[in-house]
Amino acid sequence: MESVSFIQWCLDNLNYWTITLLMTIESSFIPFPSEVVVPPAAYNAAAGELNIYLVVLCATIGACLGALINYGLALWIGRPLVYKFADSRLGRLLLLSGEKIEVAEKYFRDHGVVSTLVGRLIPAVRQLISIPAGLAKMKLHVFLLFTAIGAGIWNIVLAALGYFLHRVVPKEELIPTVEKYSHEIGIGIIIVVALVIAYFVARHFIKKKKSQQ
Repeated sequence: MESVSFIQWCLDNLNYWTITLLMTIESSFIPFPSEVVVPPAAYNAAAGELNIYLVVLCATIGACLGALINYGLALWIGRPLVYKFADSRLGRLLLLSGEKIEVAEKYFRDHGVVSTLVGRLIPAVRQLISIPAGLAKMKLHVFLLFTAIGAGIWNIVLAALGYFLHRVVPKEELIPTVEKYSHEIGIGIIIVVALVIAYFVARHFIKKKKSQQ
């Protein structure tokens, strides 16, 4: 209960430090959505209480720190203990399960290292994608780069939404409104990212084919 009260206090007192801390927690294995952190902070920025660019920066730093926790733990304790913890009573309390870890691992296997970027945009995978990256011993600098890009994109979207909604909805309606549209926006971003990646992959193969002629 004390930890819940502390998190609520941080949510009620958003500043650059609490944004970073909350996003670190959100990006690790303690479940609560980034939608309750970034949009309210951006809403406050629109009111002149914070700087919108620093809101996005702090949120992205926090997301990377939280992802590093999952990556490091997975790298350190290994697959058997990760699954054992996920299926333990504490793991269940944290809304983890072996099935969820397995889904994240499959996503990582199917999409490779780029999954640490795209996975940050998918609600069901976002917090867990760092675990299979750690289990696979993905290079740390590549992991951090892709995580920062994916988290940065998502935080920019949430911040823009919160900033814009300051003009059209009262603060008590902010979270329900963000939750209503964030899923659709996330899907749209994934489609755009997939198209961009497909374009560069196709361009690479076309250049390679031309050079061989």
